[in-house]
Amino acid sequence: MSSNLTQPVILPRQTARPRLSRTPIAWALSPLYRLYEARLEGQIAGAAVPRHIGIVLDGNRRFAARAGWEQAQEAYRLGAQKLDEVIAWCRGLDIPAVTLWVFSTDNLARPSAEVDGIMGAIEDKLRALTTDPELHAQRVRVRAIGRLDQLPERTQAIIRRAEEATAGYDGMALHIAIAYGGREEIADAVRGMLGAAAQEGMTLEEAAEAVTPERIARHLYLADAPEPDLIIRTSGEIRLSGFLLWQSARSEFYFSDVLWPAFRRVDFLRAVRAFQQRHRRFGR
Repeated sequence: MSSNLTQPVILPRQTARPRLSRTPIAWALSPLYRLYEARLEGQIAGAAVPRHIGIVLDGNRRFAARAGWEQAQEAYRLGAQKLDEVIAWCRGLDIPAVTLWVFSTDNLARPSAEVDGIMGAIEDKLRALTTDPELHAQRVRVRAIGRLDQLPERTQAIIRRAEEATAGYDGMALHIAIAYGGREEIADAVRGMLGAAAQEGMTLEEAAEAVTPERIARHLYLADAPEPDLIIRTSGEIRLSGFLLWQSARSEFYFSDVLWPAFRRVDFLRAVRAFQQRHRRFGR
């Protein structure tokens, strides 16, 4: 597990929109951070990077609590803004695909005010991504995965616009997992496989006999994407909580103790370096 070089700045309780300021100590340490970043970049250079990174964005509410904020909405917005940095970090390392888990099916059971706050932050970010000229210049394709029909119609419409605006792009693939659960994905894949078997005129017995991992995999949400080589979870929790259950069978895991809104480029580079240091035998 990684460790922090600094702790997030703790802000006093306030009602106005809070801003993260830098302390004199943070300013003094900035050159050290830049040197450390450069060192990490040097260690990573020349080695293979993941083809696909999955990230569990965890720790927004704890970040808000530590900052003394009565509501977590601002933390969600800070977390959404972090997506721009993650996209830039991945592009900088020529990582072709990233999947970000922003909202689970379990999260739908949270209080409606909190769900509305999360949806608002996600919608704002998707609108920004759709109109971002740099994103279009880089030909980043945006796709959402999950049980999208469980989302508010407004959110679904914004997702459709983001997907349509980038549908023809062949650059980096940005997958947003929203109303997503790993068990639900597998159940949906099996349902899709059985539906395809019925269309082919198979009996139930024939369909059952034809079940293989390969057939199930063809009906996953990201059937055309490479399986993730590296999965990162922030906030110090050491579990996947159902993220990409099927696809993560051969993934490397990296658990960072940094809360998502405070996740830095050095934390990201550490995860990539840890991936490169592992010997992947795939059972052989």
